[in-house]
Amino acid sequence: MAQSVPPLPSSSSAASSASATPEGGAPRFGWLPEPGSWKFHLLLSAVAIFILGPLGGIAASYMNFSLGIFVGGQVLAGILGSAVTYGYGPDGKHGANYMQTMAASVASMCAMAVLIQAMVWLGMPQPPAWHLMLFVGCVGMFGVGVGMLYTPLLVDRLQLDYPSGYAVANILRALTDKRLLKVSIAKLGGGTGLGSLAAWLSEHVAALGAAGMSASTVGAGMVVGSRITVPALIGGLIGAAFVPHLREIGWLGKEDPFRKVGFLIALAMICGAAVVDLSVLAVQAVERVRNRARVQEGEVPAWKQVNLPRLLAWVVFWGVAVVLVATRLLEQPLGFVVFGLALSLLFVLINGIAYGISDQNPISSAFVISVLLMSLLGLRNPMVGMMAASILLISTSVGSDMQQDRSTGWRLGTDRVIQFRYQVVGIVMGAVLCVGLARVFMSAYPVLAINQLDSPNAQVGQWGSAMTYKLVGAIRGLGSLSDYTVKALLLGLGLGFTIEVTRKLLKRHEGYQRFVKGSRAGFAVGWTMDSVLLSSPYAASLGGFVNLPVVVWFAVGGIISSLWNTLGRKPAPHAAGSPGEGEVLPEDMSTTSLVGGGLIAGESLYFLFMGIAGLLALLW
Repeated sequence: MAQSVPPLPSSSSAASSASATPEGGAPRFGWLPEPGSWKFHLLLSAVAIFILGPLGGIAASYMNFSLGIFVGGQVLAGILGSAVTYGYGPDGKHGANYMQTMAASVASMCAMAVLIQAMVWLGMPQPPAWHLMLFVGCVGMFGVGVGMLYTPLLVDRLQLDYPSGYAVANILRALTDKRLLKVSIAKLGGGTGLGSLAAWLSEHVAALGAAGMSASTVGAGMVVGSRITVPALIGGLIGAAFVPHLREIGWLGKEDPFRKVGFLIALAMICGAAVVDLSVLAVQAVERVRNRARVQEGEVPAWKQVNLPRLLAWVVFWGVAVVLVATRLLEQPLGFVVFGLALSLLFVLINGIAYGISDQNPISSAFVISVLLMSLLGLRNPMVGMMAASILLISTSVGSDMQQDRSTGWRLGTDRVIQFRYQVVGIVMGAVLCVGLARVFMSAYPVLAINQLDSPNAQVGQWGSAMTYKLVGAIRGLGSLSDYTVKALLLGLGLGFTIEVTRKLLKRHEGYQRFVKGSRAGFAVGWTMDSVLLSSPYAASLGGFVNLPVVVWFAVGGIISSLWNTLGRKPAPHAAGSPGEGEVLPEDMSTTSLVGGGLIAGESLYFLFMGIAGLLALLW
């Protein structure tokens, strides 16, 4: 089966789409501010920071306090932002992208309110609110800088898909360009309706809920295709098959799922594969220096250019700010604060890869890994562990969002520097709301302060707080590190490294490449090798992060997408006129991409409205 995701557009095509920037044309309606003016950016910022951001932030906080998962908000903010920028025509997609970037940053930061809940569960003294706001804000600024540093690798070079970012790009183009609107709105709208309906059914039909059905999971699978989803399924099935053995040797308890140890192996697999990829890039960089290769002026489009020295200075500045706030105001030891910052440099990359492939950002897994490593270093103080691991949690959340937003901007040709500035403003508002919403929720609903690990039979209603439960459980494990943890990490590192080396050697074999591209039999062999026998460690790792039903639905979406695109190949549609006339639509506006993006959007909208409705009902 063919992978359903076409490659990202080339730099030239992206540049051509960027040529029509918001600064380049007049708005459809005379009352709208001039594109690119300070009034234009003030309008977008005001809508994002005071309407879209708080909406997504309240929903994200509520979902984390209740379900333990949250919707980042890119898709939602993209849809709502397009309504504001529609008057700017096709160029409005850039303004809508700026708004969704800012709003999603607010939502991601607000979801970190569970860190304060975890501190309450652990009985830790609460620092002054402004101390926490300053700490969270400084870490967020550090995280977006690190995320921007990895953008050239993850978005431009590896060209990861970032399914939700893919969906946002399609939505923004469809809702701001009439010619694309005619072709895509029915598919996108149909997918959105199906996504909302599936979300409603999963909540009201017990059998579907028990089966773990998720429209966004299926949609993400439809976007990335079977070469990504089938490896994830294989990884999950292998893990499930080994559960009895793992229980027998003491790695798992009697009722523990594979995920309890699987996420350790999965994270280590990504690390092992990343070592290979980074080594290859390092060799290429050395060769480039030896040959004194230089990028010709004008080769990199203006919208894509970033001042690297300034970006490095940004990361260093906010890293120092985190250290000063943590050590001076919060009285944390310097060593473990620096250790948290160093781990962030690694895990923003690892989580960015996982997010780019599977649309899953395992931030809580990164938190747990950091606690385990600090335990190995002898840390026993829960407060120190919480604050140091929080650096990693926040950085991986906002850093991965940064990369996803850059993926959307890559497809649209949106100016990266301006997009970065919008995200920075979102971080500031998000840091304030994060602490504020935590205090409001926990004051209004004292049940949120009940430590569910100590009181497993407490009547907490809908406040399950699954993420807080996981974070507190990890902190409580300080000093009691099991020997299987190290073995699981070493196993994952070895698997990831070995598989990735073998894959790269096979891809460099000219005879094999001619075979897989030369016939149907070769195609079948190539798919089997890529998806089953020698699948990417990045893709297979998802089977260790989530429960088996999740990867089953993920694989269903990918298989449907690949079957559709393989068996129903048709010439690319044209924007206007008869076949052969007009401009060919972008490759990533395929039926499966649009429907998959609609499924993600539909479920996101449903949970947003349900989250807000649930909160209002409780307040009243």
